[in-house]
Amino acid sequence: MEKITEKDFKRGRMKEKDRENENLIEGRNAVLEAFRAGKTIDKLLVLDGCQDGPVKSIIREAKKQDTLIQFVTKERLSQISETGKHQGVIAYAAAYAYAEVEDMLKTAEEKGEDPFLILLDNIEDPHNLGAIIRTANLAGAHGVIIPKRRAVGLTATVAKASAGAINYTPVAKVTNLTKTMEELKKRGMWFVCADMDGEQMYRLNLTGPIGVVIGSEGEGVSRLVKENCDFIAGIPMKGDIDSLNASVAAGVLAYEIVRQRLSHG
Repeated sequence: MEKITEKDFKRGRMKEKDRENENLIEGRNAVLEAFRAGKTIDKLLVLDGCQDGPVKSIIREAKKQDTLIQFVTKERLSQISETGKHQGVIAYAAAYAYAEVEDMLKTAEEKGEDPFLILLDNIEDPHNLGAIIRTANLAGAHGVIIPKRRAVGLTATVAKASAGAINYTPVAKVTNLTKTMEELKKRGMWFVCADMDGEQMYRLNLTGPIGVVIGSEGEGVSRLVKENCDFIAGIPMKGDIDSLNASVAAGVLAYEIVRQRLSHG
């Protein structure tokens, strides 16, 4: 659980526009029943300092689902609320269910292919996530992995931006991206991340079981995640600015992997 301050909002930690989320659930009974019905909840907002019985029950259910819980001010809840009757709790329901990483590996095995995954670090823009899911599908990736914190979930906006690919390409949400990478490395996977200071991607051998790691445009890939990558790939740039849109970078790197797989038969 974490407490969110006004300073956090100013830093852009909640860049996803709250009113764009078509899956808000407001009010104690509605939120509690959503959890008990097994609905996938991306995030729970709770009025800071509210500790009465019904709220404790909601928090207990959220912990069972490993839902991200954030304590916020009354002003913040009122700002997000579309009904004006939040009763101190607002939940963000996912528009689509999440998959498991294990399912992605199983799919690759069934197809007789080396696993090809796309991992996203700090991607908070729903249009970027949707576009990356679309690219993942067309490039033949077996799934997309996103972290629980500091990332947009599977909202309706993401689904629309994916142009339907969200129905075919599984997305898994993990608590710790670095730990997930470490576990996948034990199973033979390699990881490459996009970074402008990396070795030119055309010089790297990106065949075999691989995960592509893409960071946000502002911050790039975080230090710990980057340290866990086996390759740092630089995308050649000839213009006057120094970065590509995150979804474009994902597409360029993903299709270099496609090219290498095709050329190696």
